[in-house]
Amino acid sequence: EVQLVESGGGLVQAGGSLTVSCTISEFIFDDYAIGWFRQAPGKEREGVSCISTTSGETYYTNSVKGRFTISSDNRKKTSDLRMNSLKPEDTAVYYCALALIVADRCPTDLATYDYWGQGIQVTVSS
Repeated sequence: EVQLVESGGGLVQAGGSLTVSCTISEFIFDDYAIGWFRQAPGKEREGVSCISTTSGETYYTNSVKGRFTISSDNRKKTSDLRMNSLKPEDTAVYYCALALIVADRCPTDLATYDYWGQGIQVTVSS
């Protein structure tokens, strides 16, 4: 069974940086997509960023462009989301997800993703 585990969350002051990581186990394919999503209290889960391991193409939602950077390591089967210039509105539970898709463009629709991590809390204090 494919498993995704997030790590690296925590509490940070506004303006600070944090990296959340995703480790994928029991998965052997090299072409897939990794997505990072977040859900704040009382809000729907939203897409933050994704990357296609086929092309390396990335996507960022407008609110994080220029501040967040997604990466993936196909050999290690990991993905990082580096978050800089954090704002209180970035506070949420962050989830990584894996889509069994071979495409140059990573999917932004959360329904496309086949496997999900349990989520990790990121709290940005003002």
